[in-house]
Amino acid sequence: MRRLIFINRFFAPDHSATSQILSDLAFDLAGAGREVHLVTSRQIYDDPKAALPERETINGVDVHRVASTGFGRTALLGRSIDYVSFYRSVSRCLDELVRPGDIVIAKTDPPLMSVVARPVARRNGARLVNWLQDMYPETAVELGVPFMRGPVAASLAALRNATLREAAATVVVGDLMGRKVKTLGAPAERVHVIANWCNDEDIRRVAPADNPLRQQWDLDGKFVLGYSGNLGRAHEFATVLAAAERLRDEPRVVFLMIGGGKRFAELSAEVQARGLARAFRFLPYQARTLLSYSLGAADAHWVSLDPRLEGLMVPSKFYGIAAAGKPVVVIGDPNGELAQLVQRNDCGFAIAPGDSEALTAALRRLSETPQTVLEMGTRARHMLDAQFTRRQGLARWRRLLDQLDTA
Repeated sequence: MRRLIFINRFFAPDHSATSQILSDLAFDLAGAGREVHLVTSRQIYDDPKAALPERETINGVDVHRVASTGFGRTALLGRSIDYVSFYRSVSRCLDELVRPGDIVIAKTDPPLMSVVARPVARRNGARLVNWLQDMYPETAVELGVPFMRGPVAASLAALRNATLREAAATVVVGDLMGRKVKTLGAPAERVHVIANWCNDEDIRRVAPADNPLRQQWDLDGKFVLGYSGNLGRAHEFATVLAAAERLRDEPRVVFLMIGGGKRFAELSAEVQARGLARAFRFLPYQARTLLSYSLGAADAHWVSLDPRLEGLMVPSKFYGIAAAGKPVVVIGDPNGELAQLVQRNDCGFAIAPGDSEALTAALRRLSETPQTVLEMGTRARHMLDAQFTRRQGLARWRRLLDQLDTA
């Protein structure tokens, strides 16, 4: 079997989403007897000043942590410097580590990691695999990131597209992303859709009456619409805020926000400014071991994605919600990846951004018919069990890597 070398900015013990999914896969492959190396930073997602050990072995995975600057995510310039310093350190590490026949798997944190890995893999006779969690520079262009238009974006896209054409495989996290990379030159036979996953074996539905967090967070007797995870630039909250305005005189409806991110504080400020504080609860990230309870504290959850970003990313929080057996309210393009899943499986609602009237109607329906909440939540879990479990995702990766071993 070929050696496997993964590249991502974060890895265990970090608990960010990309780290958790990568850690699951790396540990599974090492446990099955593969030689697995991980090139990563010494940082923690929410602590850029952390200094994890340069070398260690975790659950059979040989971890190589490289130096990088630690300005953090708050300012674009500092984040860019962090990225460049990480690229340079990774390139040096790969030059020493990669051997002929290895499989080098580049994720997309930081963006365009495959562009750095491609020349090293070519020089050293290794095979490159793209693992795309999102697509850059397109995402940056759509979000209006400074300097990411015109010639700069075109040049970066050309470099990235070269990796799509040459890679032994390109793994994407959704069907729409799969179609997108094919139009950019990735050979169709080398494009593989492997959705992200959650720790679904540990997440289960918890009845509200059996959930101590409901009482602790003053949610008893309420209908709760939850949000769990990062609320960033890709996510829209104006529709939820407008629905909360419409429901101002219905104190039984509460909006539970758990997590963080750039727009988390913005939403909190808007809630205060509009006098809606009674209807909202804002809480920090909860421990992964408490996910059944923190996700279960809500009767339903909402997920948002800017319609311009459909085909460029898929919010992975969707899978945890489904595992918890909760209806999913998708605020985004009604023809988007998650909206179509929800509609096909009748496990929630697809709401167009700005349609607060439709969102309000959906929340009233759910709050007035507990049986609908239960039935939609049950269908959400059945959908996950049929298509998106962690075991299924890991098995798809093993099959792909077995194919590359013999190709």
